[in-house]
Amino acid sequence: MLDLAIIGGGPAGLTAGMYATRGGLKNVVMFEKGMPGGQITSSSEIENYPGVSGDMTGMELMEPWPEQCCKFGLIHKMDEVTRVSKEGNIFKIALTGGAFEEAKSVIICTGSTPKRAGFDGENEFFGKGVSTCATCDGFFYKNKEVAVLGGGDTALEEALYLSNICSKVYLIHRRDEFRASPATVERVRANDKIELVLNSTIDHVYGGVMGVDGVKVKDKNSGEIKDIPVPGIFVFAGMNVNNGVLKQEDGTYLCDLNDWGEVIVDLKMQTSTAGLFAAGDIRIEASKQVVCAAGDGATAGIGAIGYLE
Repeated sequence: MLDLAIIGGGPAGLTAGMYATRGGLKNVVMFEKGMPGGQITSSSEIENYPGVSGDMTGMELMEPWPEQCCKFGLIHKMDEVTRVSKEGNIFKIALTGGAFEEAKSVIICTGSTPKRAGFDGENEFFGKGVSTCATCDGFFYKNKEVAVLGGGDTALEEALYLSNICSKVYLIHRRDEFRASPATVERVRANDKIELVLNSTIDHVYGGVMGVDGVKVKDKNSGEIKDIPVPGIFVFAGMNVNNGVLKQEDGTYLCDLNDWGEVIVDLKMQTSTAGLFAAGDIRIEASKQVVCAAGDGATAGIGAIGYLE
């Protein structure tokens, strides 16, 4: 019987394990189907993590985390969790292959995955000019021109954020109207540094070994191809919340979710199910930053100790 099972080995899961074990919990296992580190390991450059100065990749940032976080007894099992359920006061952790583990408490740290738009060159240049996080990568394009793809609240808010850093922002959207809130749309239309490229889709991104050089945009009405020479393109096509492990056999979920599938938590990262916590990008209102995910993990780890006590 585990005191605590942690599902996911990114910054939130690792930090949760460190705080829980250092706080006295025994038999704490972190289930991560691959090597720990999380989505940030694919980032080519990190500048906004406290204490980090100079050039550092996401992989380099996360490299020492597993050793430190396992120092106090956290165990990493390279198993994929397929479902978390609860019977009485005990959680059942279903693993690929049919095996089960049991735990007194659980922290879900499975995160979310940015949706890809599907244009040519998106995967090739991802992390080398194609990004899904303006807060993470916007500063690299200070006083340069960039493009943003999307028409929802996130895309428009990120375009406004980038307009404070970049010399110009091309906002590309496949329709002539936005799905964002009217107030946000009004702010975007009033911003002189944002040029709207409407009724258009990205045909492909082009570049070389150093990264993106520009995007080719296709007008949906005329079919005309327009060249926008920018070193960066930010894609906001939505997020896939990795909440599949919470789905039960009857189609319900183990805890309350919002309309976007994000886990609803309180300030202690406690969900609507006693003993079940969620941390990192899977929770509501997550800012999707490594430092915030780590903070969530610490809070959830402390919360698990309090629950078990």
